Amino acid sequence: MTDNAAALARYSPETMLEGIRSWVEIESPSLNADLVNRMADKVEADARAAGARVERIPGRDGCGDHVFVQSPWGEPDEKGILVLSHYDTVHPEGTLGSVLPFRVEGDLAYGPGISDMKGGAYLAFAALRELIARGARTPLPIRHLYVSDEEIGSLTSRARIEEEAGRAKYVLVTEPARDGGRCVTARKGTARFDITIHGRAAHAGSRHVHGRSAIKEMARQILDLEDMTDYDSGLTVNVGVVHGGTRPNVVAYECKAEVDMRVPNPAVAEAAVARLMNLKTYNPDCTITVTGGLNRPPYEKLPGIAALYETARELASGYGFELGDVQTGGCSDGNFTASHAPTLDGLGVDGQGSSHSHSERLVVSTIPHRALLLERLMATLS
Repeated sequence: MTDNAAALARYSPETMLEGIRSWVEIESPSLNADLVNRMADKVEADARAAGARVERIPGRDGCGDHVFVQSPWGEPDEKGILVLSHYDTVHPEGTLGSVLPFRVEGDLAYGPGISDMKGGAYLAFAALRELIARGARTPLPIRHLYVSDEEIGSLTSRARIEEEAGRAKYVLVTEPARDGGRCVTARKGTARFDITIHGRAAHAGSRHVHGRSAIKEMARQILDLEDMTDYDSGLTVNVGVVHGGTRPNVVAYECKAEVDMRVPNPAVAEAAVARLMNLKTYNPDCTITVTGGLNRPPYEKLPGIAALYETARELASGYGFELGDVQTGGCSDGNFTASHAPTLDGLGVDGQGSSHSHSERLVVSTIPHRALLLERLMATLS
């Protein structure tokens, strides 16, 4: 058996699926702190059994605990490799038993959160466990932060993510791969806004002339907002939720909308956010209020990220794994780290189907190649 074959055999699909299954079958919807903490218990126990140093970070504001796992080597002030994962999922309690049980069908394994992102989180855990077991001290210390709230915006974990990114030389994110196994080297930023328009209520039959429809005003604003979308630059604006009015025979006094914006770079973000925050009404008798802003900054494929990708691509090609890269409109915790250290995302499992759907799945045969890449990145980055 060649060295590469032996290395891949350490991450056999059968063995790895046993571990992934043990994580997937602990349901952990983001908004159920008790269930999320059962997952934190499992990660903490597995990491301690592997010989890693472990810190349990108490949750707050209704969210579960985070778990910080470190290699036995490395000093606190030493630059290291930060691995980022989350173990919360979008799937409500009961999904495992009713609509998406863990199962393997041919080369596909199914389960809630198996792709996004318990599968990838487990691959990185297994890679660090292997390095510790072999006593293979790496050039840089390995720090693996598992967070409990990524799917709801990382509101309680962002500060710690950015703190750890500040003492990282590289960041590896175990979100699922894209487009047939590609890693992610750029992500759009995300902004969210709530818009409220107030008009003047009136009877729609006898006093229509006295009314000022908030819905009519919002309709005009929606056309302008949607027209901000520019596919050439990468800016998209989507008015995803609208509600207003009380009854058909009443001129609507109030209308509200929720807006999602995706931005490719800081310059586009600054201009687009400023425009949206300063909307003016068409009807001077209506008022408009806008709240919100940028909640995940964009990250581009800057030179440091491009160099990190080339390193990963060469490592993968050394054992016959072709690693491509892609830019995506979706966000991750990597959006918080890319301004601090070169960040390579999409290093988790090769998933198929929509990650947040009842068809969430991973490609079993690719598990060894992706786990070995994480191991070799940890073992060689310096």
